[in-house]
Amino acid sequence: MAESTEDWEFDFQWLQLRHQFKNQLQLERLPNLQAMLLLVGIQELGQVKEEFTKEEKQDLMQLASCRLLAYEGYFEFEGLDADGWPHYRNLGLAPQMPIKEQEKLLKTLLLKYAKEELDLPTEESPN
Repeated sequence: MAESTEDWEFDFQWLQLRHQFKNQLQLERLPNLQAMLLLVGIQELGQVKEEFTKEEKQDLMQLASCRLLAYEGYFEFEGLDADGWPHYRNLGLAPQMPIKEQEKLLKTLLLKYAKEELDLPTEESPN
């Protein structure tokens, strides 16, 4: 089945965002969805460490997912804990969906987040 123009445009925008992350952060390879969630989690936490534990990385990806899903009204920001970690409340509104649809939703929300929250160059403003 042929890919629609909308799908092609989405795939192009996603690839473009991955390249922007790679270039901005001087990464060796293109980040995948999980790596980009980790980077958004670090951005939202606002604390940079030399290295995060495996548990902290999982928490950072969860933080990013909650932050992104807040765009859709599935989560609501509650505040910061004593260690400065943001916390979100699950509003119980997220529908059950297949993994591929979940990934597409997160990618779509990552594109929105990058446009609104990150200082990444765009075609309109090259640097």
